[in-house]
Amino acid sequence: MGTVVIRQGRVIDPSQGIDRVADLVIRDGVVLQIGPWDGPADLEIDAAGMIVAPGLIDMHVHFREPGNEQSETIATGAAAALAGGFTSVACMPNTEPAIDTREAAEFVYLQADRAGYCRVYPVGAVTKQRAGRELAEMGQLVEGGAVAFSDDGSPVESAEIMRRALQYTRMFDRAILNHPEVLDLTKGGVMNEGFTSMRLGLPGMPAVAEEIMVSRDILLAADTDGKLHLQHLSTAGSVELVRSAKRRGIRVTAEVCPHHLALTDEALESFDPVFKVNPPLRTRRDVDALIEGLCDGTIDVIASDHAPHAPALKELELDRAPFGMIGLETMLPICIKTLIEPGHLDWMELIRKLTINPARVLGIDRGTLRPGAEADVTVINPEVTWTIDPERFRSKSRNCPFAGWTVRGRAEYVFVAGELRYRAEAEPPQLAELKR
Repeated sequence: MGTVVIRQGRVIDPSQGIDRVADLVIRDGVVLQIGPWDGPADLEIDAAGMIVAPGLIDMHVHFREPGNEQSETIATGAAAALAGGFTSVACMPNTEPAIDTREAAEFVYLQADRAGYCRVYPVGAVTKQRAGRELAEMGQLVEGGAVAFSDDGSPVESAEIMRRALQYTRMFDRAILNHPEVLDLTKGGVMNEGFTSMRLGLPGMPAVAEEIMVSRDILLAADTDGKLHLQHLSTAGSVELVRSAKRRGIRVTAEVCPHHLALTDEALESFDPVFKVNPPLRTRRDVDALIEGLCDGTIDVIASDHAPHAPALKELELDRAPFGMIGLETMLPICIKTLIEPGHLDWMELIRKLTINPARVLGIDRGTLRPGAEADVTVINPEVTWTIDPERFRSKSRNCPFAGWTVRGRAEYVFVAGELRYRAEAEPPQLAELKR
């Protein structure tokens, strides 16, 4: 593969505590060194003024294949991930059929390898068919490459099943990623329950529906010493529950999504289904609490919850349209807009929550530029200004809540195992065919 030199970028690697202007040298697909290079190179990139980071990791995406390929495939989702700067993603098992067997997990790897974009890791279902009644064959899923377990799209409703899952996965050191929601309390809801839903006359989904499940899962994690990860936190109460659990030494991590930082429930005043998401957009108070949780380390990870839906589905009436937003291709600039520009996080902390932290939750050897590591690298242009246009996305779907926003920052170059897989404004020739 030869030698690649990324020259004089601001190298930020939270796994090593590195933040300095330097050359990054890649040889034969692995990181050789961070430091001056005077030798020959097969490819040189001038990264002056740019940030050179470990390849970004999104541990929460939905690629819809198999079963709903009209909304997304593993190939188009992986292409979208690369365009967003992500070299690794973990896809949820709410496909049809669900990722609840060894063969289903292996299928994800096969399709990702055929596509040749970014790394795609399967998350296995906690229960068979995600039905919540019987544990899936977790050992076989691990053998097939599952990096974690979740019934996402739905919570694990049964406390008994959740407890057994946390106990069982201890032998594999895998995390249970749970979608915290008490379905009895959210049935029929389309948005956050509160003043705005009352004013609009729309059925609400109360914050307590999330917080009850968060509290239950924390207690079960404490009881089992299992590895718990709470997905897409959205309320101030949830943040405080996780903060308290961490102080008590419970094995719990948590994530937040950019749309829960950039938008509030007032967006639903438009009655546009593009803003319908689960958990719902909450209040400004909740947004402030989520940001505080990121700043003090209560929330470990930022994840997109990329949830593509074919245009015909999102054009239905608000009560009939499915929940979900796409986010892979806008995640980095929205994080810059909501966290870097206001001064809530510095670049070191933002990259930590997009690289080494999700890698540790998933137990994958990624998110670092240490010598000898496979060279997954994202080169970020932090100053370029552009306008979000979903029609130009590599995703098959267009359900983006940020269409028309002017934002700053994007991935300029993305390397996977030392191979340049993405360059801004350069669309792979086969992508148009894949998106049909």
